[in-house]
Amino acid sequence: MTKAIADIPALSAGRAAVITGGASGIGLAAATRLAQAGMKVALADLGGTALDAATAQVIQASGRAENVLSVACNVANPADLAALADKAFAKFGEVSFLMNNAGVGNNPGKPWENLDAWKQLIDINFWGVVHGVQAFGERMLAQGKPAIIVNTGSKQGITTPPGNLAYNVSKSALKTYTEGLSHALRNEPGGMISAHLLIPGFTFTGMSGGVGTKAPGAWTGEQVVDFMLDALKRGDFYILCPDNETERRTDEKRMAWAVGDIIENRPALSRWHPDYGGAFADYMKS
Repeated sequence: MTKAIADIPALSAGRAAVITGGASGIGLAAATRLAQAGMKVALADLGGTALDAATAQVIQASGRAENVLSVACNVANPADLAALADKAFAKFGEVSFLMNNAGVGNNPGKPWENLDAWKQLIDINFWGVVHGVQAFGERMLAQGKPAIIVNTGSKQGITTPPGNLAYNVSKSALKTYTEGLSHALRNEPGGMISAHLLIPGFTFTGMSGGVGTKAPGAWTGEQVVDFMLDALKRGDFYILCPDNETERRTDEKRMAWAVGDIIENRPALSRWHPDYGGAFADYMKS
């Protein structure tokens, strides 16, 4: 792990990371790993006991309290992200790694229900990332040093399974946004920032009910972070994580089938359509 980080200039010891949604799950695992590797870390999440406990954990991992910044922040509010950026740059002098990780998975219901709940979810899962990039992007470009932005997406933003449409919409939008962000950054004159889409599998986190006993099929947040760091070392844009019950080949075939709905002019979400269940099962066996 330490070697993987050392081989990535943006994540070298002494540089600075900002992680939203850092009080639990993947965000906390990332903050802890980076602190252990000697990075300075700003941890952002809603204020409260979870953020306090996470901050204590990251300070312990760092061994230097002065290298850890804790900021209560609601990513749905752009002013909170602007304040987070001001505090991080004031304390650390730079930001070389921005992980827009904050997200929620509550289900607002059907497409015609609960407008306020729909807006609240998308304000966090999609607009929260845009707010982060808006607050940090230009300053990170102006540094003239290697830097990385990672946005935490979801497989549900690609295959869009029935069950939580609002969540799928937010993560689909985030995928498209991050692809465009990557293109814009690599075409920015003198720019030294890359953008990446983290696509976790089944992960034991606070959002997925990360209390009690971990399901055998789930990865831990630490496993996701290990995989992410190896992928960043390779320069991967799509960081597609497996888990203990789904291998990459299965994800690839599911995603290819989803795109095939358009190419083959099948009904939307044909994977779950009664007329195509057998065809999908045969396809997955082939």
